[in-house]
Amino acid sequence: MRVIGSMSSLISHGFKSSKQDFNFGPWTVTAAKTHIMKSKDIERLAEEMHMPALPEMLFGDNVLRIQHTDGFGIEFNAVDSLKRVNNLQDSVKVACAQEWQESRADSDHCKDVVKRYDWTYTTDYRGTLLGQDTQMKVTPTTERIDMEKLKAREQIQFFEEVLLFEDELHDHGVSMISVKIRVMPTSFFLLLRFFLRVDGVLIRINDTRLYHEAGKNYMLREFSTRESQLSDLQHVPPAFYTDPNEIVQHLPLKLTECEKLEFLSVQ
Repeated sequence: MRVIGSMSSLISHGFKSSKQDFNFGPWTVTAAKTHIMKSKDIERLAEEMHMPALPEMLFGDNVLRIQHTDGFGIEFNAVDSLKRVNNLQDSVKVACAQEWQESRADSDHCKDVVKRYDWTYTTDYRGTLLGQDTQMKVTPTTERIDMEKLKAREQIQFFEEVLLFEDELHDHGVSMISVKIRVMPTSFFLLLRFFLRVDGVLIRINDTRLYHEAGKNYMLREFSTRESQLSDLQHVPPAFYTDPNEIVQHLPLKLTECEKLEFLSVQ
């Protein structure tokens, strides 16, 4: 299998932007990273999305894309991830916000945070499909990604991580989503992770895993939600609260959905 990597970079507004393309058989993996969106662009986007505010650090032009030579594929970008945020009042999330407000009664920021939208920017985004509807078919499946197989010591030929957005919730937590991919000689594996920590209230992680083996006419996509109140994590070292890779092991699984993304145009 011929695998080619290339990288180009440019200077934009004093920020070094980068775009990497990596070829894996008929697939091209593209990772583009650039500067945070300008305030006026964020305000315009917030109006279009009918949201009072958007994350402080919004990388609107960052993208990680996996595209077949036939045009179909999947990509991960910040704007589409925000479209999956509830921009109306959500009783569960607002209840958390009120609990947070009561615990921070002396804070000047709390009244600004508790608004009629999901101020945590929780998203169940799983990627944006590319190409025509007739090229890919998404169906539920019982087939699972073989995580043990992924633990095998196989050479990593390409790795990249792309941050889509991050917000510090008025210095009382963090809400962020990033996507990373690694390409091996026979497969690629992607993890899109939304991480939320509201100090004194809860920790939530939404993961989307994507896996494809060379030669197969489908990808496997697994989505999971894990969440816990901070009061139920007192047995966990507080240092883990800020490390998604550590805390995820201590969060109860609330939901899991497995799908097969089948390529209809590939024989």
